[in-house]
Amino acid sequence: MSDELLKLRNEIDRLDEEILARLSERARCAQRVGEIKRGVMYYRPEREAQVLRRLAELNPGPLSPDAVKTIFREVMSACLGLEQPLRVAYLGPAGTFSESASRKHFGSAPNFMAMAAIDDVFRAVEAGNADYGVVPVENSTEGAVGGTLDLLLANPLKVCGEVRLRIHQQLMSRADGIGAARRVYSHAQSLAQCHEWLNRNLPHLPRIPVASNAEAARMASEDPESCAIAGEAAAQLYGLNILAPNIEDDPNNTTRFLVIADHDAGPSGQDRTSLVFSAPNRPGAIHGLLEPMARHGVDMTKLQSRPARSGLWEYVFYADINGHRDDPEVAAALAELNDRAAFVKVIGSYPVAAI
Repeated sequence: MSDELLKLRNEIDRLDEEILARLSERARCAQRVGEIKRGVMYYRPEREAQVLRRLAELNPGPLSPDAVKTIFREVMSACLGLEQPLRVAYLGPAGTFSESASRKHFGSAPNFMAMAAIDDVFRAVEAGNADYGVVPVENSTEGAVGGTLDLLLANPLKVCGEVRLRIHQQLMSRADGIGAARRVYSHAQSLAQCHEWLNRNLPHLPRIPVASNAEAARMASEDPESCAIAGEAAAQLYGLNILAPNIEDDPNNTTRFLVIADHDAGPSGQDRTSLVFSAPNRPGAIHGLLEPMARHGVDMTKLQSRPARSGLWEYVFYADINGHRDDPEVAAALAELNDRAAFVKVIGSYPVAAI
């Protein structure tokens, strides 16, 4: 071993010891915070977003800003776990993209609870059996998740965060090559997201939709003549070989998830507000509802109609706007909207997620 390499390794050992000492010091500070805040809400999404944003801006390299965020999210997750481990419900089973989104947002320290349906995630949080829930709300290729939108309207829970997860679909199997495959299992949405790749590479194999990508991986793990389309986490969970990586037709395919709780978040400086409203049945009603947003300079990033449960041909409108509900211009626009709309519900204000 060269003298230079030995010197570098000794320096790395010294730095590791210094990092460990600093992490222990930070953990003790977090424990003290937990003692001071005993009985109050101890997880603050806006504070976490501010810390991660600040560290990414201070990052001198060579680590990427995303790498810095990932490292410090795990640090914060572990420290928060010292105060009181969070219980996070997500749309299961284990190995789904919903689990990956949950871990991306909360780190590895919480107790993660796989739920059978989106309704069950809402129910677990509302009943107090989980502190937070993570549910899919829209995909850049396949559009909105209607069930989530309906539950956000009907349920008293708030949105306190969002997660944007790049969806990379992997073809996996127990076999070492594609030649042994006789069928492909996956969720219907994933099959649609990989439609063109399958047409080019496996045109003759039957495509069998199942309840989830993780279930597809489980079935493939029991059948050497089948393969599954799922995420990398499912391949690891069920011990499958990835035969073809990133087979999604759209390389920018992204799913947006919402974090639900009995509270939303305070202002972080880069926020989004989600709301739902209905328009009175008269000409120009929608224009009248949107006009205050434009006049107060509030940027609307999403507007989507959905049939209301109240009657035939009646609709509600889901909107996302930039800014926090407590920001003066947003508050002014929402006050006017309340005066003009037949119904308004602010679903929550929360920090904007980065990819």
